[in-house]
Amino acid sequence: MEKVIIFSAPSGSGKTTVVKHLLQMRSGQLGFSVSATTRKPREGEKDGREYYFLTEEDFRARVERGEFLEHEEVYKGILYGTLISEVERLWSEGKAVLFDVDVLGGMQLKKRFGNKALAVFLRPPNKEVLMQRLRSRSTEVEHQLQERLNKAEFELGYEKDYDVVVVNDKLDETFQRCETLVDAFIAAP
Repeated sequence: MEKVIIFSAPSGSGKTTVVKHLLQMRSGQLGFSVSATTRKPREGEKDGREYYFLTEEDFRARVERGEFLEHEEVYKGILYGTLISEVERLWSEGKAVLFDVDVLGGMQLKKRFGNKALAVFLRPPNKEVLMQRLRSRSTEVEHQLQERLNKAEFELGYEKDYDVVVVNDKLDETFQRCETLVDAFIAAP
């Protein structure tokens, strides 16, 4: 099964929560593509589980060697990307690849995989909810919160380019909608 499912959203929209739910509910069908990043691990994060934590030098060298499907400087000085080896690993296990990527990375993946890809844009119900979610995470200081909000404004402009937009207002309903979308996509020829 050489299919990919792309979830993109502004930071704080709940995409990681939705992706983790789908992986739990469809573990036999879906495999998670672990992204690479140059950012430092947050407390509790483990290399190879949440991300492959690389130095900027190593990351750029891998880009030069053509090891990435897509990569992006998501925040100033912080690189993220999808390793080709991750997709190949999951396809060899007979699983559809589930991506949790930023909006520009998602667009690159959609372009690369075409009709083998389902691109889902997850959005918060409004900006106030987004700000509240970002503040409650307590992972950023105030200037970083503002940077994420500014980026969210930019990213929301891309939702029309995705196959489906899901508003994450009530989590149980969001889970159900996403499960239905994924099941239909996987079942399609």
